[in-house]
Amino acid sequence: MKTFERWFLAANRWTLILLLAAMAVIIFTNVALRYLTNQSIEWAEEVSRHMMIWLTFLGAGPVLRYGGHIAVENLQDAVPRRLGVAMRLLVALLLFAFFLFMIWYGWLYIERTRFQLTAATQVSFAWIYSAMLVGGVLLCVHFLLIARGYVAGRTFATDAHFDAAAAAAL
Repeated sequence: MKTFERWFLAANRWTLILLLAAMAVIIFTNVALRYLTNQSIEWAEEVSRHMMIWLTFLGAGPVLRYGGHIAVENLQDAVPRRLGVAMRLLVALLLFAFFLFMIWYGWLYIERTRFQLTAATQVSFAWIYSAMLVGGVLLCVHFLLIARGYVAGRTFATDAHFDAAAAAAL
């Protein structure tokens, strides 16, 4: 399972890195062309916006697994441990229900917009809205991989870079 988790996280990270790099190149090229030649790429803004949507949904899972989303932890710290575990279990169930809702609603958006085309690139909006469905599936997988540690002790996955930095600081 650890091998799958490492592969899964690496694939998710590299997808994010490549998307962000491509978006940065497109935006930089468009800005440079606009100022140097008074011409711009017609599709650059649209494509970069859609890439940002995909980045948001694909990046939510890795952020979740490291505890990077906004959380209110004071209450669960103030109550006895068993009650804190029960509260985290409730939060975990609610999160998982929300992720399933995202998948379902993403599918509905795909179905409703599959014949609508974007203005500049004439791509079906279903491809853009599929980011919600794919992101929801990825959130489910990421959360299932860390749910036990989160519920039992509010622990999150750590990054090798974080571990090395923490060890160096000690």
